[in-house]
Amino acid sequence: MIVANTRAELFAALEELRATQARYSRPSPGLPAGGTGARGDGGREPSMTEDSSPRGQLVLVPTMGALHDGHLALLRRARELAGPGGAVVVSIFVNPLQFGPSEDLDKYPRTLEADLAACEKERVDLVFAPSAAEMYPQRQYVMVDPGPAGEAFEGEFRPGFFHGVLTVVLKLFSLVRPDIAVFGQKDAQQLALVRAMVADFALPIVVEAVPTVRAADGLALSSRNKYLSAQQRTVAPALHRALATGAAAAQAGPAAVLTAAREALDVGARPGPAGPAPLVDYLALVDARSYRPVPAEPDGDYDGDAVLAIAARVGTTRLIDNVLVQFGTERHAADD
Repeated sequence: MIVANTRAELFAALEELRATQARYSRPSPGLPAGGTGARGDGGREPSMTEDSSPRGQLVLVPTMGALHDGHLALLRRARELAGPGGAVVVSIFVNPLQFGPSEDLDKYPRTLEADLAACEKERVDLVFAPSAAEMYPQRQYVMVDPGPAGEAFEGEFRPGFFHGVLTVVLKLFSLVRPDIAVFGQKDAQQLALVRAMVADFALPIVVEAVPTVRAADGLALSSRNKYLSAQQRTVAPALHRALATGAAAAQAGPAAVLTAAREALDVGARPGPAGPAPLVDYLALVDARSYRPVPAEPDGDYDGDAVLAIAARVGTTRLIDNVLVQFGTERHAADD
């Protein structure tokens, strides 16, 4: 495994990896075998007359480090997508652009030695772990505007957050130039905005989503879970229980989903022996592609994929979670 800390080291390593890829024929222009996602060319499926011989894919997994089992699921999926002769690149960078003045940039967990060991075990080919000065050698004046979808929900409670996220993702895409980029479904709004950016800028990159990895009690794995006290840790699963309850009501329509989730949250998140109830920032049902709110009138109708998302504070720790909900099909259960 190669570890690069500078752009020069990254470019040299990528040149070596692409030399290996060149031994394989060019890929078909559609999605890779077994892949799903969105790309700048619309994710066109290959025709039977096009060359579909396998070629190693260059797959990027952007992270901020402090790797846990949720990240490992991303690395394993990336390894599958890379294919014969392909390569997996992991970036480890705590991006200052996405942290507000009162947020936890300084105390965000940094565990580079353990992260590198985990990457080695998961057969990662290249880790790019730059400093802030290497990523931003001068002040970053030009930022990616996430548009209206990036100003709501997480964008409302964390102003400027998605400007920073999309800017660093676009910079990583420019530096690495991957064929595929892998993200977790847990960050559903980020996923939707990255897909929109890829489409809007016609980037030839497939965006692959990996389902949320959870603890046995349903809590979505997150680097910030380390901040929870033992008592708070027993309160936190109430978020997912509310989401699951809401998703189970999908057959009755969007309004029923939100009502069921709110009622479950009210019951399951009351103060108790474990400590105060979570303080909810938002509980919302949004379209999975546009991330705009789904109409939730009692007699309303909606057909398509939606995301039931929540953000709440448990103690001083802010947690986010979501489940996918499908309307207008025979299948209505959450699948995240």
